[in-house]
Amino acid sequence: MIRLCRDEEIEEGDARGFRFGEGSDQTRVLVLRWEGALKAYLNVCPHVGTPLDWVPDKFFHPDDRHLICATHGALFLPENGLCVAGPCEGEALQAVEIAVEKGWIVYRG
Repeated sequence: MIRLCRDEEIEEGDARGFRFGEGSDQTRVLVLRWEGALKAYLNVCPHVGTPLDWVPDKFFHPDDRHLICATHGALFLPENGLCVAGPCEGEALQAVEIAVEKGWIVYRG
């Protein structure tokens, strides 16, 4: 279990990125709150394996309805990570398990 941040730090329609581990064991995760629910995905585009954000914590497209890959502009649905536009259309971000424990969002893998 790895503590990521306090639950109240991620507001509705917002996302934050986290990195932990080193070298080939490094894990990048993005956590967002969408329609009241917390969601978490590996911060890895299924097309080329790059992180979605070039600018830290900038995951949402300007329409505020999609996550966007900064590398090539692929659009993903926040509720399930499905790519709906771009070169990886039909693929999806890999969901990871998180929980809220004593007010903290924790990564479980």
